[in-house]
Amino acid sequence: MRSRTPDRLCAEAVELARAAAEEAAFPGQVGDHVEVAADGDRVVTHYFTCLDPGYRGWRWGVTVARASRAKAVTLDETVLLPGPDALLAPEWVPWSERLRPGDMGPGDLLPTDADDLRLEPGWSGEEAPPPNSALSEEMTELADAEDADVSAGSPSAQLAAPVRGSITSLAEELGMRRARVLSRYGLHTAADRWDESYGAKTPMAQAAPASCVSCGFLVPIGGSLGQAFGICGNEFGPADGHVVSLAYGCGGHSEAAVMPKPPRPAPPVIDETVVDLMPLGGGAGAGEEEDLGHA
Repeated sequence: MRSRTPDRLCAEAVELARAAAEEAAFPGQVGDHVEVAADGDRVVTHYFTCLDPGYRGWRWGVTVARASRAKAVTLDETVLLPGPDALLAPEWVPWSERLRPGDMGPGDLLPTDADDLRLEPGWSGEEAPPPNSALSEEMTELADAEDADVSAGSPSAQLAAPVRGSITSLAEELGMRRARVLSRYGLHTAADRWDESYGAKTPMAQAAPASCVSCGFLVPIGGSLGQAFGICGNEFGPADGHVVSLAYGCGGHSEAAVMPKPPRPAPPVIDETVVDLMPLGGGAGAGEEEDLGHA
């Protein structure tokens, strides 16, 4: 049990402790004597201020002790310890938890755990299907039956041994020849992540005149996620090339503000009316008007 009262001889060995701290530290890095603490019977630790700028708030701790009934104080250990207001490094976090979207660069490799919850075994075309894969016993029997129909006759009559090429080719065309595929958990986490970035609760969607489900720039996607998401194809929109929720929206909606067609000018009018010009001087016509006026 630690004694509350420091041993007198050990507590007075300040210079011994300072010499040990100066020997362990760089020159000029040991400051004032801060305190002395009892670690046990006849075991005391002296604390000195650390003057190194990189260790602000740290202290040099020098532990001294003496044997029972002995008057000589001996050195135990010298360490650099953080003080109450020391500048400490952040708590260490594994790289898998520190990684954030956008951290990967060209040439970087991101390993995936064998038991990653976001993935589940798919169908790779191997003879022995992996556990929990989409290749069931019924599908295996179907593949054997199909190959038997395609490659009729006994194996000895064939130029080569029958292979399961038909089902494999079909699976490759459908994108099923993958060792692992997204699990239900992986689909849900991806949907939550996409909805958080481009979903109905974002400020852009709240101020949008309409949602993406009715936008002509929406590119549909397949699979179960296609029921709730698509890809924005508007180069002037904030989500161009990103997966967006069907409930998302922006001011670039194709039908939000349709520009009116420019007015067409009226066709030109051609006046083909013949105009008779009256003579300016006197003539037969003029004389006749005068005669008629006097009549």
